[in-house]
Amino acid sequence: SGGFLLPFWSSGMLGDLENGQVDLAMVLVGFLYYLTLYSVVIFCNVAVVAGALIRLQGGDPTIRDGFDAAFDRLPAIIGYAAIAATVGVALRYVAERTGPIGRLVMGALGVAWSLATFLVAPVLVVEGVGPVRAILRSSSLLQGTWGEQVGGNVGIGLVFGIVSLVTIVVGAGTFALVVDASAYAAAAIMVTTIIVVAGLALVSTTLEAVFTASIYRYAITGEGGSQFPDGTMRDAFGPRS
Repeated sequence: SGGFLLPFWSSGMLGDLENGQVDLAMVLVGFLYYLTLYSVVIFCNVAVVAGALIRLQGGDPTIRDGFDAAFDRLPAIIGYAAIAATVGVALRYVAERTGPIGRLVMGALGVAWSLATFLVAPVLVVEGVGPVRAILRSSSLLQGTWGEQVGGNVGIGLVFGIVSLVTIVVGAGTFALVVDASAYAAAAIMVTTIIVVAGLALVSTTLEAVFTASIYRYAITGEGGSQFPDGTMRDAFGPRS
Protein backbone atom coordinates (compact mmCIF):
# COMPACT_ATOMS: atom_id res chain seq x y z
CA SER A 1 0.00 0.00 0.00
CA GLY A 2 2.83 2.37 0.77
CA GLY A 3 4.14 2.02 -2.76
CA PHE A 4 0.90 3.45 -4.05
CA LEU A 5 0.44 6.10 -1.37
CA LEU A 6 3.86 7.61 -2.19
CA PRO A 7 2.83 8.90 -5.65
CA PHE A 8 -0.29 10.45 -4.13
CA TRP A 9 1.72 12.17 -1.40
CA SER A 10 4.63 13.35 -3.57
CA SER A 11 2.39 14.82 -6.25
CA GLY A 12 -0.05 16.51 -3.88
CA MET A 13 -2.89 14.28 -5.02
CA LEU A 14 -3.84 13.44 -1.44
CA GLY A 15 -4.85 17.05 -0.95
CA ASP A 16 -6.90 16.97 -4.12
CA LEU A 17 -8.56 13.77 -2.95
CA GLU A 18 -9.53 15.38 0.36
CA ASN A 19 -11.04 18.28 -1.58
CA GLY A 20 -13.09 15.90 -3.71
CA GLN A 21 -11.03 16.50 -6.85
CA VAL A 22 -10.24 13.44 -8.96
CA ASP A 23 -8.19 13.43 -12.14
CA LEU A 24 -6.92 10.80 -14.57
CA ALA A 25 -3.66 10.28 -12.69
CA MET A 26 -5.52 9.46 -9.49
CA VAL A 27 -7.78 7.01 -11.32
CA LEU A 28 -4.74 5.36 -12.92
CA VAL A 29 -2.89 5.00 -9.62
CA GLY A 30 -6.05 3.65 -8.00
CA PHE A 31 -6.47 1.12 -10.81
CA LEU A 32 -2.86 -0.04 -10.48
CA TYR A 33 -3.39 -0.42 -6.74
CA TYR A 34 -6.48 -2.55 -7.28
CA LEU A 35 -4.73 -4.59 -10.00
CA THR A 36 -1.74 -5.37 -7.80
CA LEU A 37 -3.89 -6.14 -4.77
CA TYR A 38 -6.30 -8.34 -6.71
CA SER A 39 -3.45 -10.18 -8.45
CA VAL A 40 -1.83 -11.12 -5.14
CA VAL A 41 -5.13 -12.07 -3.48
CA ILE A 42 -6.39 -14.12 -6.43
CA PHE A 43 -3.01 -15.84 -6.86
CA CYS A 44 -3.01 -16.95 -3.22
CA ASN A 45 -6.67 -17.93 -3.39
CA VAL A 46 -6.04 -20.09 -6.45
CA ALA A 47 -3.11 -21.77 -4.67
CA VAL A 48 -5.27 -22.64 -1.65
CA VAL A 49 -8.14 -23.85 -3.85
CA ALA A 50 -5.75 -26.05 -5.85
CA GLY A 51 -4.47 -27.66 -2.66
CA ALA A 52 -8.00 -28.12 -1.34
CA LEU A 53 -9.10 -29.83 -4.56
CA ILE A 54 -6.18 -32.25 -4.32
CA ARG A 55 -7.14 -33.03 -0.73
CA LEU A 56 -10.79 -33.52 -1.64
CA GLN A 57 -9.67 -36.10 -4.20
CA GLY A 58 -7.84 -38.04 -1.51
CA GLY A 59 -4.38 -36.64 -2.20
CA ASP A 60 -1.88 -35.12 0.19
CA PRO A 61 -1.07 -31.64 -1.20
CA THR A 62 1.94 -29.57 -0.29
CA ILE A 63 2.36 -25.81 -0.35
CA ARG A 64 4.42 -26.22 -3.51
CA ASP A 65 1.55 -28.04 -5.25
CA GLY A 66 -0.75 -25.10 -4.66
CA PHE A 67 1.73 -22.48 -5.80
CA ASP A 68 2.74 -24.55 -8.84
CA ALA A 69 -0.90 -24.65 -9.91
CA ALA A 70 -1.22 -20.89 -9.38
CA PHE A 71 1.96 -20.17 -11.38
CA ASP A 72 0.65 -22.37 -14.21
CA ARG A 73 -2.44 -20.15 -14.41
CA LEU A 74 -0.63 -16.85 -13.81
CA PRO A 75 -1.58 -15.16 -17.14
CA ALA A 76 -5.25 -15.99 -16.58
CA ILE A 77 -5.00 -14.82 -12.96
CA ILE A 78 -3.57 -11.46 -14.01
CA GLY A 79 -6.22 -11.16 -16.72
CA TYR A 80 -8.98 -11.83 -14.25
CA ALA A 81 -7.37 -9.43 -11.77
CA ALA A 82 -7.44 -6.72 -14.46
CA ILE A 83 -11.15 -7.34 -15.05
CA ALA A 84 -11.89 -7.39 -11.32
CA ALA A 85 -9.87 -4.20 -10.79
CA THR A 86 -11.76 -2.46 -13.59
CA VAL A 87 -15.09 -3.46 -12.12
CA GLY A 88 -13.96 -2.49 -8.62
CA VAL A 89 -12.72 0.95 -9.66
CA ALA A 90 -15.82 1.60 -11.77
CA LEU A 91 -18.23 0.64 -8.99
CA ARG A 92 -16.31 2.70 -6.45
CA TYR A 93 -16.07 5.71 -8.79
CA VAL A 94 -19.82 5.71 -9.55
CA ALA A 95 -20.80 5.02 -5.93
CA GLU A 96 -18.80 8.00 -4.66
CA ARG A 97 -20.53 10.33 -7.12
CA THR A 98 -24.14 9.33 -6.64
CA GLY A 99 -26.64 9.76 -3.86
CA PRO A 100 -27.78 7.14 -1.35
CA ILE A 101 -29.93 5.35 -3.93
CA GLY A 102 -27.03 5.20 -6.37
CA ARG A 103 -24.75 3.80 -3.69
CA LEU A 104 -27.33 1.13 -2.87
CA VAL A 105 -27.55 0.19 -6.54
CA MET A 106 -23.77 0.02 -6.86
CA GLY A 107 -23.63 -2.04 -3.68
CA ALA A 108 -26.16 -4.48 -5.13
CA LEU A 109 -24.15 -4.71 -8.34
CA GLY A 110 -21.04 -5.38 -6.28
CA VAL A 111 -22.77 -8.24 -4.48
CA ALA A 112 -24.00 -9.65 -7.80
CA TRP A 113 -20.45 -9.48 -9.19
CA SER A 114 -19.05 -11.24 -6.14
CA LEU A 115 -21.58 -14.04 -6.46
CA ALA A 116 -21.11 -14.41 -10.20
CA THR A 117 -17.34 -14.78 -9.77
CA PHE A 118 -17.54 -16.98 -6.66
CA LEU A 119 -16.22 -20.10 -8.44
CA VAL A 120 -13.67 -18.42 -10.71
CA ALA A 121 -10.67 -19.73 -8.73
CA PRO A 122 -11.52 -23.46 -9.03
CA VAL A 123 -12.60 -22.96 -12.64
CA LEU A 124 -9.20 -21.44 -13.43
CA VAL A 125 -7.44 -24.34 -11.67
CA VAL A 126 -9.42 -27.24 -13.12
CA GLU A 127 -10.76 -26.16 -16.49
CA GLY A 128 -7.81 -24.13 -17.75
CA VAL A 129 -9.92 -21.45 -19.44
CA GLY A 130 -9.25 -17.75 -19.78
CA PRO A 131 -10.55 -15.12 -17.38
CA VAL A 132 -13.67 -14.20 -19.36
CA ARG A 133 -14.75 -17.81 -19.86
CA ALA A 134 -13.97 -18.49 -16.19
CA ILE A 135 -16.39 -15.74 -15.16
CA LEU A 136 -19.09 -17.05 -17.49
CA ARG A 137 -18.54 -20.60 -16.27
CA SER A 138 -18.68 -19.53 -12.64
CA SER A 139 -21.91 -17.65 -13.31
CA SER A 140 -23.51 -20.68 -14.98
CA LEU A 141 -22.56 -22.96 -12.08
CA LEU A 142 -23.96 -20.31 -9.75
CA GLN A 143 -27.47 -20.93 -11.01
CA GLY A 144 -27.70 -24.24 -9.16
CA THR A 145 -25.83 -23.27 -6.01
CA TRP A 146 -26.46 -19.57 -5.36
CA GLY A 147 -28.35 -20.01 -2.10
CA GLU A 148 -25.70 -22.26 -0.58
CA GLN A 149 -22.87 -19.96 -1.60
CA VAL A 150 -24.46 -16.96 0.07
CA GLY A 151 -25.28 -18.94 3.19
CA GLY A 152 -21.82 -20.44 3.48
CA ASN A 153 -19.96 -17.19 3.08
CA VAL A 154 -22.25 -15.32 5.44
CA GLY A 155 -21.75 -18.05 8.03
CA ILE A 156 -17.96 -18.03 7.78
CA GLY A 157 -17.72 -14.25 7.60
CA LEU A 158 -20.19 -13.75 10.43
CA VAL A 159 -18.43 -16.10 12.84
CA PHE A 160 -14.97 -14.72 12.21
CA GLY A 161 -16.31 -11.17 12.08
CA ILE A 162 -17.80 -11.54 15.55
CA VAL A 163 -14.64 -13.15 16.94
CA SER A 164 -12.51 -10.39 15.40
CA LEU A 165 -14.79 -7.69 16.80
CA VAL A 166 -14.63 -9.21 20.28
CA THR A 167 -10.84 -9.43 19.99
CA ILE A 168 -10.60 -5.76 19.00
CA VAL A 169 -12.94 -4.64 21.79
CA VAL A 170 -11.05 -6.66 24.42
CA GLY A 171 -7.71 -5.44 23.09
CA ALA A 172 -8.82 -1.81 23.04
CA GLY A 173 -10.25 -2.06 26.55
CA THR A 174 -7.12 -3.67 27.92
CA PHE A 175 -4.97 -1.10 26.12
CA ALA A 176 -6.95 1.73 27.74
CA LEU A 177 -6.53 0.18 31.18
CA VAL A 178 -2.74 -0.26 31.03
CA VAL A 179 -1.58 2.59 28.80
CA ASP A 180 -1.11 5.00 31.70
CA ALA A 181 0.70 2.42 33.81
CA SER A 182 3.04 0.99 31.16
CA ALA A 183 3.58 2.13 27.62
CA TYR A 184 5.46 -1.10 26.82
CA ALA A 185 2.57 -3.26 28.00
CA ALA A 186 0.13 -1.16 26.00
CA ALA A 187 2.28 -1.52 22.87
CA ALA A 188 2.51 -5.28 23.42
CA ILE A 189 -1.28 -5.50 23.72
CA MET A 190 -1.74 -3.49 20.53
CA VAL A 191 0.69 -5.66 18.56
CA THR A 192 -0.87 -8.86 19.92
CA THR A 193 -4.36 -7.69 18.98
CA ILE A 194 -3.24 -6.86 15.45
CA ILE A 195 -1.54 -10.25 15.04
CA VAL A 196 -4.59 -12.13 16.33
CA VAL A 197 -7.00 -10.23 14.07
CA ALA A 198 -4.70 -10.80 11.07
CA GLY A 199 -4.50 -14.51 11.94
CA LEU A 200 -8.29 -14.74 12.14
CA ALA A 201 -8.56 -13.06 8.73
CA LEU A 202 -6.07 -15.56 7.28
CA VAL A 203 -7.97 -18.54 8.70
CA SER A 204 -11.29 -17.12 7.49
CA THR A 205 -9.93 -16.60 3.98
CA THR A 206 -8.50 -20.12 3.91
CA LEU A 207 -11.79 -21.66 5.03
CA GLU A 208 -13.65 -19.70 2.37
CA ALA A 209 -11.23 -21.02 -0.27
CA VAL A 210 -11.77 -24.60 0.93
CA PHE A 211 -15.52 -23.99 0.89
CA THR A 212 -15.24 -22.72 -2.69
CA ALA A 213 -13.30 -25.82 -3.75
CA SER A 214 -15.83 -28.09 -2.04
CA ILE A 215 -18.87 -26.51 -3.63
CA TYR A 216 -17.21 -26.52 -7.05
CA ARG A 217 -16.37 -30.21 -6.80
CA TYR A 218 -19.89 -31.05 -5.70
CA ALA A 219 -21.44 -28.87 -8.42
CA ILE A 220 -19.36 -30.67 -11.06
CA THR A 221 -19.32 -34.28 -9.85
CA GLY A 222 -22.12 -34.54 -7.31
CA GLU A 223 -19.60 -36.04 -4.90
CA GLY A 224 -18.31 -34.61 -1.67
CA GLY A 225 -14.82 -36.04 -1.96
CA SER A 226 -12.84 -38.02 0.58
CA GLN A 227 -13.26 -35.40 3.32
CA PHE A 228 -17.05 -34.95 3.10
CA PRO A 229 -19.79 -37.61 2.97
CA ASP A 230 -22.04 -37.20 -0.07
CA GLY A 231 -25.11 -36.88 2.16
CA THR A 232 -23.56 -34.00 4.08
CA MET A 233 -22.59 -32.23 0.88
CA ARG A 234 -26.02 -32.84 -0.63
CA ASP A 235 -27.74 -31.29 2.39
CA ALA A 236 -25.30 -28.39 2.58
CA PHE A 237 -24.87 -27.52 -1.08
CA GLY A 238 -27.84 -29.08 -2.89
CA PRO A 239 -29.69 -26.79 -5.34
CA ARG A 240 -32.65 -24.92 -3.97
CA SER A 241 -36.03 -25.82 -5.43
